[in-house]
Amino acid sequence: MESLIDSFFNPEVMKASLPYLVRGLVMTLQLSSIVIPTGVVSGAVLAILFTSHHRWLRALLIVYVDFFRAFPPLVLVIFVFYGLPYLGIEISNLAAVSLALVLNTSSFYGEIFRAGIESIPAGQWEAARATGLSSLQTMTYVVLPQATRNVLPDLVSNTLEVVKLTSLASVVALPELLRMARIAQGVTFNPTPLVMAALVYLVFLWPLVRLLSSMERRLAAPV
Repeated sequence: MESLIDSFFNPEVMKASLPYLVRGLVMTLQLSSIVIPTGVVSGAVLAILFTSHHRWLRALLIVYVDFFRAFPPLVLVIFVFYGLPYLGIEISNLAAVSLALVLNTSSFYGEIFRAGIESIPAGQWEAARATGLSSLQTMTYVVLPQATRNVLPDLVSNTLEVVKLTSLASVVALPELLRMARIAQGVTFNPTPLVMAALVYLVFLWPLVRLLSSMERRLAAPV
């Protein structure tokens, strides 16, 4: 037991690692605050565009969504970070990771919103248009709010995955939580910082997991 504590829960190592983990947590939160809202908005726009009657536009959207859903996010991060400079585009680590994750997550959010929009009965559209609302107003004020409510558990679940995806930023040396935990491990020669990082993820994500479970129970409950 003493060996276990010394290796994974060493108090002295915890104290020495805390500044590294705090810095990493701040970067993780910053990255999440960029990727999640941008991904949600981009996904909603994609879903709205899917309602277009232009076949060429729908075909382009299908290609975009299928491509970035199938493309491994780790490879995408590396490709954006190391590939763009060959095109003469120099961006920071944070911008590269944000762009890669937004491309990935917007495709998933888009499919979720599209499923929500398609779950709205046609009568809702017709009733809204009959009151004089335009197509855009119908989508904004009638369809999209109901669609969002219908797929809210899926949106929360995908958001959980996005937060966990931020750990991929460590491959391009962005000082997020996992990267800083690994640096602290190298400084202390002890795996305790990695355990601390895992606990931080757990503390921040567990409330979302419980919220998701609560939503699923409410939706499953008989009306």
